[in-house]
Amino acid sequence: MKILHLFLVILISVSSIAQNSDASLTTIKKKIETEDFAGAKKDLDKMINDNPKNKQALSLRGQARMGLTDFYGAISDFTFALELDSTLWETYNFRGEAKINLVDDEGAIDDLTKAIKFKPNYADAYTNRGFAFYNLEDLQSAYFDFSKALEIGPPDADKYYNRGVIKAELGEFISAIDDYSKAIELDKSDPTLFNFRGVARYNTGNLTGAIEDYDMAIKLDDKDAMKYENRALAKAALEDFKGAMADYDQAILLDDEDPETFNLRGVLKHTLEDFEGAISDYTYAIELDPTNATYYDNRALSKSEKEDYAGAIEDYTTSIEIYPTDSETYYQRGLIKLLMNNNYDGCTDLKRADELGSPDAKKLIKKNCK
Repeated sequence: MKILHLFLVILISVSSIAQNSDASLTTIKKKIETEDFAGAKKDLDKMINDNPKNKQALSLRGQARMGLTDFYGAISDFTFALELDSTLWETYNFRGEAKINLVDDEGAIDDLTKAIKFKPNYADAYTNRGFAFYNLEDLQSAYFDFSKALEIGPPDADKYYNRGVIKAELGEFISAIDDYSKAIELDKSDPTLFNFRGVARYNTGNLTGAIEDYDMAIKLDDKDAMKYENRALAKAALEDFKGAMADYDQAILLDDEDPETFNLRGVLKHTLEDFEGAISDYTYAIELDPTNATYYDNRALSKSEKEDYAGAIEDYTTSIEIYPTDSETYYQRGLIKLLMNNNYDGCTDLKRADELGSPDAKKLIKKNCK
């Protein structure tokens, strides 16, 4: 009887320890949910020191470390947990997510596939694997995974947005608009959704609809330069040049480090025959990114309009040094050389343009070159 009594005492003690452990883990989970990652990790450190084989604690500490952006440490904890129990589907998912953050997308796909194997209707794992496929530019696989996440549910704005982005990159803009619209129905407060739907509408030629979306995106977030730049493109396409210029100005006021905004404003100024202003903008763009051949080409065109042929040739030459297989640049430089009565060099450029596939070079060669 004494032995039985002792055995019962031990069972009660073990049960008590398990209950205390479960209560502690519940408290720690709440800390992670409220983003008190440092506090959760501190508690988990103590728990793991007491029991290094506590797989739940190891997995939770991995999540806390992810919140602290310690992705290598997180992977270490997840790996120890999985060595103790190779069926922890949620841990595979989190380790895959950590690997995505470390740009190990192939390793992430392997982990996320295992998570899905153990839990086939695991929407988060499909979503994360979709991100990994997207990073690897496997758009069809990303499309499947994002669609599967939507099928499993529950539907939310992020899921529709993710699939909409893939559809847009695949050129399926009408279908992308449908996904963005469903996302907006679920979350009307996210400016990104309106901005991306505006981009898709722009690409379908619905310029008025695009501007309406950009208007709403800017109303929700008026500090993002890209939204003004997008609206400027749509306004310029509708020949609202004044409105487009105002938007480019505002975009540059918000972010004067983006060379493309200066380039696009330069294109608009060239269209309005403000060639000096265009040259100024292209020069700013080149200062910010001296490796973009397009900026030199555009500045050369504006210099040509001002009859600064030497300056235009200099820009075209730099463009060719950066991108030596663009037939249009050789063609344009050849034209300028002909205007300067430098027929020999001009014809050399035109022949090179013809070799590279220029559709217009042959006519000029027949007319000007022996």
